[in-house]
Amino acid sequence: MVNPEVRAPRPARPRPSPGRTEGRGAAGAEQEQAVLGVPRRGRCSCCPLDTGMETQGLPVEVITYILSFLPIADRKEASLVNRTWYFAAQDSLRQENILYNIPATSASLAAIESLARRRVSCVSLTSLDSSTVSRDVIQAVSCHLGPHLQSLCLCGSSLTETSFVHLLLACPCLSSLDLSGCNSLFMSGMLLSKPETISQAQRALTNLQELNLAGLRYLSDLSFNRLTGCAPRLARLSLARCHLTFELDPYRGSSSYNSSALLSFRNLLRFLKERASSLRTLDLSGTSITSPAMRSLVQVEGLRLQELVLQNCRDLSNEAIGLLCRHQPHLTALDLTGCSELSDQAALAVSAGLRALQSLCLGKLQRLTDRGFLGIAALRSLQKLDLSECSLVSGSELVKVCSAPEPRPNLASLSFAFCSLLRDSSVLSLARSLSPSLRVLDLSSCVSITNLSVQAIASHLPRLTVLRLAWCKELTDWGLLGVEEPREERNPRRENLEQDPKVLSDSAWNESRKRHRASLQALGQLQELDLMACSKLTDRSITKVIRLPALRRLSLSLLPELTDASLVAVARGCRSLEQLSMSHCGKLTDKGFMEATSSLRRLQHLVISGCSQLTVRTLVAISRECRQLKSLDVSMCHGISMADIELFQAQLPVQPCVQSRFVGGADLSFTL
Repeated sequence: MVNPEVRAPRPARPRPSPGRTEGRGAAGAEQEQAVLGVPRRGRCSCCPLDTGMETQGLPVEVITYILSFLPIADRKEASLVNRTWYFAAQDSLRQENILYNIPATSASLAAIESLARRRVSCVSLTSLDSSTVSRDVIQAVSCHLGPHLQSLCLCGSSLTETSFVHLLLACPCLSSLDLSGCNSLFMSGMLLSKPETISQAQRALTNLQELNLAGLRYLSDLSFNRLTGCAPRLARLSLARCHLTFELDPYRGSSSYNSSALLSFRNLLRFLKERASSLRTLDLSGTSITSPAMRSLVQVEGLRLQELVLQNCRDLSNEAIGLLCRHQPHLTALDLTGCSELSDQAALAVSAGLRALQSLCLGKLQRLTDRGFLGIAALRSLQKLDLSECSLVSGSELVKVCSAPEPRPNLASLSFAFCSLLRDSSVLSLARSLSPSLRVLDLSSCVSITNLSVQAIASHLPRLTVLRLAWCKELTDWGLLGVEEPREERNPRRENLEQDPKVLSDSAWNESRKRHRASLQALGQLQELDLMACSKLTDRSITKVIRLPALRRLSLSLLPELTDASLVAVARGCRSLEQLSMSHCGKLTDKGFMEATSSLRRLQHLVISGCSQLTVRTLVAISRECRQLKSLDVSMCHGISMADIELFQAQLPVQPCVQSRFVGGADLSFTL
């Protein structure tokens, strides 16, 4: 089975995909019939159009353009309307930069031929090894996809050097190559050691712009030089978590850097000097880069980096970041997450020196305080700010900057996850100030925020697509409903609500909505919502406000008061759901799933671990309705046995991955 993933944001108008992509995301339904096979006539779930509708009057190009505004999953559903819509949907998908996951199984061989007819250009080969099946898959990809392949991901594979070279030479148009975690390729040190192989690889990699070598523990100067020497146009390089040596000089003044035993910073520095005019992105996350090494790197003549990732480089100092900002002022993205020695001085240096910055990640900086954001107003192009796990940050300075009348950053993504000092007043001010631009907001584990924050978000941020409120334990039903929590002594309805705390009548809620603040339902563009461990939430709010047609990912785990009523309401109100997590919701029963699954046709990932009342009847309902399911977690579901799981897997067209720890009533005290 081939699973497509989105690799880049969709352009405003259909056009050929760019060679390089930004990020990855899940992409809708995975039914082979809808993507690879012959289109079936029927009614798609994304639109109310009848199968007999007349589309002959519209050219395929017009339908393609219309479908380009839909998410990937919706386009795949639209391809089921009729033949014209099928080809329009395929054209629309072809114009996107989509990554197709191809596992090393015999079932993939036919799918590869189908992908070749559609001229798919981005693939990821998974579970490759030295087996015959893997060799057959590599041969098929080389033969059918290789000539027009632009992006190839082999992350974590254990393929042989011979197979890799054969595949590489069959892909003359590659612009992106991911070899992260492919340690078997570099273990012997003989990769690309033959002169004739090198000359062939040079022709194949002449257009390569992105190379990912992250996590290669056997990468040496010699193998690095051979591989990068075949890619003269390289612009993006990742050496994250590689064993780079910064202190030791194995060459003792020699100019020949070809050690087969280690990967040295001296050799990397030589490479940077040679490629200074073309290299734009560098990832050295998880290395032990020192301040002197950073000084040498940023002062390379002609080097103009645009993106630099230094996650968990714990030896970096504030002075090193100051040098970076002075010598690389053209940076647009900087990631300093987990650089534990950095403090306010580093943040101030970034604000003063990197005026073109668009993305800044400062997560896990325990020494960072609000003082570090005194100059952040200068970063007028800033779109993403990550302050997660900065325990001394309250957001007060950021509020002042965003509330000021002069030009300020128009943030599209903001994370305060695990910032326990964040208060409702700050959230309210930020929500008002960032209303036109903010799309992603992460307030996970901000334990001090209350219903006021949720109501401010619902009132001022209607364009949010991602909202994370996990472990915000002060949130209650009243906050999600947009209703001010009544006082017992003056609210005549309180008595009725206490008698049946799971029910709020439609008429009472509608009246409350007219008189009070916006409810969470106002966030009609939400695609991801995380309410995990907000333990005060009950059916009273979930059944009323989680009616979000665009929602694709939802977490309601660790909400002990939820019942089947919430499950059914969510299923009916969020028919685009692809990922649903309701683990440890102990009141869920088979009846709820039997009623809800008919509305969860697009579901791909389901987590119901710890739901002790579920039995094989739930598995039967899921297998009957959720035919696109790829993963299921039923760990600690005592009413389900291993035999039930095996039968469930056999009933689906593609066998899903099932997590089944401690099923069937295993004694956890003994097992653990």
